[in-house]
Amino acid sequence: MKIVVIGGTGLIGSRLIEKLTEHGHEAVAAAPSTGVNTLTGEGLAEALEGAQVVVDVSNSPSWERDAVWNFFTTSTSNVLAAEKKAGVGHHVAVSIVGSEKLPANDYFRAKIAQEELIEKSDVPYSLVHATQFFEFVKGIADEATRDDGVHVAPVRFQPIAGAEVSENVGKVAVGAPLNGRLEIAGPEQYQMDEFFRGVLKALGDPRTVVTDPHARYFGSELEQGTLVPGDGATLGRIDYYEWLKTNQGK
Repeated sequence: MKIVVIGGTGLIGSRLIEKLTEHGHEAVAAAPSTGVNTLTGEGLAEALEGAQVVVDVSNSPSWERDAVWNFFTTSTSNVLAAEKKAGVGHHVAVSIVGSEKLPANDYFRAKIAQEELIEKSDVPYSLVHATQFFEFVKGIADEATRDDGVHVAPVRFQPIAGAEVSENVGKVAVGAPLNGRLEIAGPEQYQMDEFFRGVLKALGDPRTVVTDPHARYFGSELEQGTLVPGDGATLGRIDYYEWLKTNQGK
């Protein structure tokens, strides 16, 4: 099966390419560095020729309001149009657990618009909603840092290893279109502020975590269930602290 991975050179995409290839599929990485630009359409038709499945794990290089909106709407529109011409039978896209709960957030708003385009297209689809990746935990702490510490809300948090995201996306890609969504998350649910206290301690990071119910997560206040999946989610097996032992510093 020929499977084109939009964003196939990134964190999830590169692992997905590797796994799909191991299982005998023709996995093609589509990214600007491989001659495919989904914003301009350059190289897209050629990459999709003969493809049965397209998986979109690409991300906007900028989270600025207009830039992120333009990236997800333009790129997705171009990919869907190219898929229709090429006769692609399954479009898979990765999104975020809780995106629909924060429509005022610029990034989540753009992801919602992306999903609406996919749902309204003629191409059968599957949406994989993932929680935050283990690999992004330090970046979340950095974004939440203020002069007096790392401000984190006391809400539920359930991150997942990037390897398990790519594993689940791969399973969806080779299966029948869901024409709906699958939620995936890590095996453990934490209170977010306590989780980051433990993480910073494990990393030997001297910053203090400040429990702040009004702390903003990339610009938005959170409620208890914003970042965690509902019932029926597929849960990973990898524990964050076990993962950290072999990935610290990477």
